[in-house]
Amino acid sequence: MKTYWAKPTQIEKKWFLIDANGQTLGRLATVIADLLRGKNKPEYTPSMDCGDFVVVINTSLIKVTGNKLEAKKYYSHSGYPGGLKEKTLNEVINQNPNKVIRQAVLGMLPKNKLSSQIIKKLKLYQGSDHQNIAQKPEKLELS
Repeated sequence: MKTYWAKPTQIEKKWFLIDANGQTLGRLATVIADLLRGKNKPEYTPSMDCGDFVVVINTSLIKVTGNKLEAKKYYSHSGYPGGLKEKTLNEVINQNPNKVIRQAVLGMLPKNKLSSQIIKKLKLYQGSDHQNIAQKPEKLELS
């Protein structure tokens, strides 16, 4: 029995639309990461980009459980002494909710060159309008 490897010409890429309104951040990120990698397809190959495009709308309306809004911290460093800055999840969601979802999904992707190629297929929008209407994304209902 031979091992199956998907070929780039055989991979069909679809577009999915996900509404993040009222969705929990971590559970939403796992669904998005699986779609981006192509784990929902029978021809999934770990070393290839065989995933789909994902459009996420209403990113500003996500929810988190527990006291993560105040307890979870996001750190950034300028590279200079004393340049460490920290923000709470609530501050980051108010400034840029797309950053929170992108970082959560990026943390669930493999740590190699493939992840930078995969994350480009994620399109995030704060409102309910998006620019990918021409691709006719298929609406994906999450429970």
